Amino acid sequence: MSQQNHFRLDGRVAVVTGGGQGIGEAICRRLASAGAKIAVFDLSEANAQRVAKELGGVAAIGNITQEADVIRCVAEIETALGPVDIVVNNAGITGKAAKTWELEASVMTTVLDVNVTGPFMLCKAVLPGMISRKFGRIINIASVAGKEGNPTMGPYSASKAAIIALTKSMAKEVVGIGDITVNAISPAVIHTPILDGLPQSTVDYMVSKIPMGRVGKPEEVASLVHFLASNEASFTTAQTYDISGGRSTY
Repeated sequence: MSQQNHFRLDGRVAVVTGGGQGIGEAICRRLASAGAKIAVFDLSEANAQRVAKELGGVAAIGNITQEADVIRCVAEIETALGPVDIVVNNAGITGKAAKTWELEASVMTTVLDVNVTGPFMLCKAVLPGMISRKFGRIINIASVAGKEGNPTMGPYSASKAAIIALTKSMAKEVVGIGDITVNAISPAVIHTPILDGLPQSTVDYMVSKIPMGRVGKPEEVASLVHFLASNEASFTTAQTYDISGGRSTY
C-alpha cells in the first residue's frame, strides 16, 4: 500500500450511533474525510439529517434500545449504502448524578439499556454479515469511568465497565475469522453537550484527575477511531485504548 493510501476507508460503509452531535459527529466527519460512506444513526431526526446531508450519507432514525428499530435501521442503511463494514457504538447517556442510595433503580436500567444493550443489539445485527464477508471493524466507546469508577456516576461507570467486557468477549468470538476486529476506546472528559447535564462539581472532579489539566476534544477521539477502523489495525483486537490525557495508564 502506498503511503498516500494509509488509513483510507474508500468504499467502506460506517454506521455511527449518536452521530448527530458531539463525539459521534466528529467521528462521522473524520471517517467521511477518509472516504467512508456514512450512516448517522441517531434518535434526533434533525441532528441525523443535518450531519448526513453535509457528508453525503444517510440518516438512520431510531432508538438504539429497541431491537426492531436497530434491525430496521440496519436494513435501511444496507439498502442505501451497501453492507456494513464499520460500526462505532458511540451513543450513550450518563444518567442521573447521585450517590447510590439516592438513585432510583430505573436509572440503572435506563443507562444499561442505552450504553450496553443497544450496542449489543447493533453488533448482533451486523456481525453475521461481517462474518460471511470476513471483514469488519467494531469500535465501542467506553470511558475511563468503566475502569476507575466515578463517584455519583455508578450506573454510568457500571455500563462502561460492561461495554469493555463485552468488547473483549465479542472480539474473542470472531478472532481469526478473516479480518474482523472489535476494540473499545475509553475517553476521559471530552468537551461535548453531555457535560451540560452534569453538576459542575462532578465535571470539576473528573478534570482534576487528568494530568494534562484539560478536557479532550471530540476530534481527538475521532482520530483514534479512524485508526481502529482502518486496514492498518488488522492485528489489533480485544483492546481498550485510553484517550484520557494521562489519567488512566492501564
